[in-house]
Amino acid sequence: MFYGPRQRTLLFEVKAQEEISMGSASQKKGDFSIRAYRGDAKTLLAFDFTSKAATKNLAGFTIACQPKGQAPYYIHNQLRFERPASHAQVASEPANSSVNAPIHKFRWVHVPGQVHQGLQPFFGDYKYTVTPRFFDNKRSLQPLDPALSTSVDIEVDEFAKGKLALGFARGYTQSQAFDNHFGKDTKIQPDRRGLQFDTSQIAGKNAQGEEFTYQQAYEWLGFTARKKIFAMLDEVMSDKSLAIDVFAYDLNEPDMVDILLKLAKQGRIRMILDNAALHHQGKPKKRSSGAAKKSEKPKAAPLEDAFEKAFVKAAGKKELLKRGHFSRYAHDKVFIVHKRAAKGNKAIKVLTGSTNFSVTGIYVNSNHVLIYDDPEVAGWYADVFAKVWEDDVSAANFKKTTWSNQTFSTKGKSTPRTDITFAPHDPKHASDVLKVIVDRIGQESKQKKGEGSVLFAVMAISSPPRKSKKTGKVTKPAPNPVYDALKTIHANDKVFSFGISDSPGGTSLYPLGRKTGVLVTGKPVNTQLPPPFNQVPNILGVGHQIHHKFVVCGFRGDDPVVFCGSSNLAQGGEEANGDNLLAIYDDDVATVFVIEALLLVDHFNFLDSTAKGPKAEKQGKAKKQAETQQAAVDAGWFLSTNDSWVEKYYDPKDLHSVDRELFA
Repeated sequence: MFYGPRQRTLLFEVKAQEEISMGSASQKKGDFSIRAYRGDAKTLLAFDFTSKAATKNLAGFTIACQPKGQAPYYIHNQLRFERPASHAQVASEPANSSVNAPIHKFRWVHVPGQVHQGLQPFFGDYKYTVTPRFFDNKRSLQPLDPALSTSVDIEVDEFAKGKLALGFARGYTQSQAFDNHFGKDTKIQPDRRGLQFDTSQIAGKNAQGEEFTYQQAYEWLGFTARKKIFAMLDEVMSDKSLAIDVFAYDLNEPDMVDILLKLAKQGRIRMILDNAALHHQGKPKKRSSGAAKKSEKPKAAPLEDAFEKAFVKAAGKKELLKRGHFSRYAHDKVFIVHKRAAKGNKAIKVLTGSTNFSVTGIYVNSNHVLIYDDPEVAGWYADVFAKVWEDDVSAANFKKTTWSNQTFSTKGKSTPRTDITFAPHDPKHASDVLKVIVDRIGQESKQKKGEGSVLFAVMAISSPPRKSKKTGKVTKPAPNPVYDALKTIHANDKVFSFGISDSPGGTSLYPLGRKTGVLVTGKPVNTQLPPPFNQVPNILGVGHQIHHKFVVCGFRGDDPVVFCGSSNLAQGGEEANGDNLLAIYDDDVATVFVIEALLLVDHFNFLDSTAKGPKAEKQGKAKKQAETQQAAVDAGWFLSTNDSWVEKYYDPKDLHSVDRELFA
């Protein structure tokens, strides 16, 4: 099982009134302070005042952002004042710019490229300048006072620490940013696509009439996860001294398929590919009633079968591919890079995580990848691959090995402390692995002064009963201790909890006047957004939105931990699937995953609040951005002109107050 909590050294260096670490920086001026947290190519900004009295007549926060060597710009709000002319306004900025319409929140996540900088934003050093804004006695916004402004500098780039790098798929097809860049009705892949297609072909037009290709949409949607995946493949492709072993579950990303087939032709790849029913078409079942009805059409073969055929042809006489599914699924998503040598290949780096190597896995689902540029870690994965290959993907044989029955812990100082387990396990060991997660979730509610926290994004934490088509018998889902802990944690007001799942078993939106937590779904039904928001597509027909499987405990505590990887965190999966589960004990890594959880929960908390359910009328077409601002005027959606919005952030009985204190 994973090792338990260990004491950690805080990585903060204090300089006068400025606090800096790799993962955060803060600055204080008078009663006002800001803290910036480094995420993966994004920044969490949190604001605070020393007392509620200092917030009298607070109108919100103006946020200016300046990439190094470039002109600064103001982050935009979605709302504006009803009568902008009654307030101090910068004429060169739109009415919803935060300089004209201050942000009414005490934290904000900035992702470069959502409004400014286009599809290829700058990554590097950024300066964020935040200015608290105030109303006068006539409830008019006063001009920005630079004397109140406070700035912090922080790196905004793909996250890496020592020998560990992280990547995240953006997965926001259900978002304003996707709609603005590509349009609500954009298809994620061609109709009736084959195994391969040209991603440089035009995929559609946005509301401005600008054409874009599938590749451009994929680069935006796949974000840093796609970059990490293809950087590793390109490295192997361009260096003949390297070879790669691959565990794959879903596999149909067209550009990836092209590279894998080329490597097969060169004999520099081995693959273990899942062949469960979802990915493999078995022999047709005989019908007891005779021939099939004319109206019935045979199901199309999975693309994984088409890949197998093409791969075997490319490999020639070499056996480079094995298919299997342990007891249920070969569920790993792993690349292991080797340095080729006459006396045997040596593993040098590994990519793992929750991201399937498919169009939906990289471009629709919310997912993560982890890259360990560490021969020790890569060696463990290589040995697991070798054993699975040798035993033809046998669950029974694997469960007898040390790979199934031990926890592997990193020892190198330059690699964040990581514990790794490899499934499938026998029932007892599977239970022991999951018990560590359950116990840690429970510990967070016992932290002093309610300082515990649990933030998570897990694909499914609730399963409905199943009814047999043959017998009609209803079977209840097997007990899952991690799911039970995550489903109920939001009811505990002694711990800060923020969670999202495609199947949460019920939702609990951000409360007012209570400290209970938030639990939302990534698959709201028939969202109907109010102005000024454009309508966004729902993804009910394409599998999952949330495909992550991560839980963060103890953010900003002495011993933060992230549980993540390919494991679905379920007892049955740990016993039946080929999977890997990681526990990373590092505050900077925890911060990155916390920011991902905040983005997802905040986003879908809003979408869930607008969901009308399956019987609602269909959404109308999205309006252009210019029209939606006018629509907001027509609908009466405006920023308030008093400081009443602040109350909940200083009410000790409200989750907003806990939120402010935790992050700022």
